[in-house]
Amino acid sequence: MLLNNNVTEFILLGLTQDPFRKKVLFVVFLLFYMGTLLGNLLIIATIKTSQALGSPMYFFLFYLSLSDTCFSTTIAPRTIVDSLLKQASISFTECIIQVFTFHFFGCLEIFILILMAVDRYVAICKPLHYMTIMSRRVCGMLVAIAWVGSCVHSLVQIFLALSLPFCGPNEIDHYFCDLQPLLKLACSDTYMINLLLVSNSGAICTVSFLMLMVSYVIILRSLRNHSAEGRRKALSTCISHIIVVILFFGPCIFIYTRPATTFPMDKMIATFYSIGTPLLNPLIYTLRNAEVKNAMKKLWRKRVVSEDRK
Repeated sequence: MLLNNNVTEFILLGLTQDPFRKKVLFVVFLLFYMGTLLGNLLIIATIKTSQALGSPMYFFLFYLSLSDTCFSTTIAPRTIVDSLLKQASISFTECIIQVFTFHFFGCLEIFILILMAVDRYVAICKPLHYMTIMSRRVCGMLVAIAWVGSCVHSLVQIFLALSLPFCGPNEIDHYFCDLQPLLKLACSDTYMINLLLVSNSGAICTVSFLMLMVSYVIILRSLRNHSAEGRRKALSTCISHIIVVILFFGPCIFIYTRPATTFPMDKMIATFYSIGTPLLNPLIYTLRNAEVKNAMKKLWRKRVVSEDRK
C-alpha cells in the first residue's frame, strides 16, 4: 500500500560528488564488476561442464556463484552508469525493484552458505551416509526452499518500503536504494519500521552467522578423528567457507543490526559487501580448491583444442 506518496523519483547522492573521484569510482567499479562476472561465470561454466565436480558441495557452489553474479548485478551496473552523470536519479518503481532484488539475492546467498555448511557437516561427520543424506533430490529441494525463503524476506522488505509515506525530500544519501536510507526520507515516525527491519534483516544476518560459526567449530573439532590427508583437505575447504562467511556477514551485521543511525563509513562498508565480496568469493574458492582449478584447466584445454581443430 502507498501512503501519501508525492515522490515519483529519488536523487542518489552516491559515494562522492567530486567529478574526479566519480571518474575514479567508475574505473574501480567497472573493473570489480567485470572481475565478478568473469570469476563467477567461469565457476558456473566449469561446474556445469565438469563431471568431476558433481558432488553436492559443487552443486551449492554453483548456486553461490549464481547468487553472487545476480547480487552484484542489482547494484554495480547502475552505479557504474551513475558515476558518469552529474546527477543520478532513480524512479520510485525502480527503487522498490532494486530493494527487492538486492535483498532477494543477498538473502539467497546467506541461505546457500548455510546449505554449504550443512553439506560439509554431513560429509565430514557422517561420511558413510553422505550420498544418501545429500542426494541430488534433497539438494534440489533445499535450494528451492532457499529461493522461497529469500522471496518471503524480500517481500517483507517491499511491504515495509511501501508502507512509508514520502512527501518531501527525495535525496538518498547512498549509491543505491535500501530500506535504511529510505527511512530517513519518510515523513512519519519510522521507529516501528526500523524495529521490524532490525528484527528481519538483522536477525537473519546475526542468527545465520552464529549458526554457521557454531557448525564450523563442530566440524573442525570432528577433524581430529580423520587421517592427516583427510584432515588437510577438509580443513582447506572449511577455511575457505569461513573466510567467505566472515567477509559477507561482518558488514551485513554492522549495517542491519543497529538503530536508524548512520555513520560516514556506512557507504564504504556497503560497497565492500555489495561490490567487493562477490569478486572475492570466486578467488577464494578457486585459489584454495585444487579440484576446481584442475577442472578449469581441463575446460581451458578443451576450448583450445576445439579452436585448433577449427
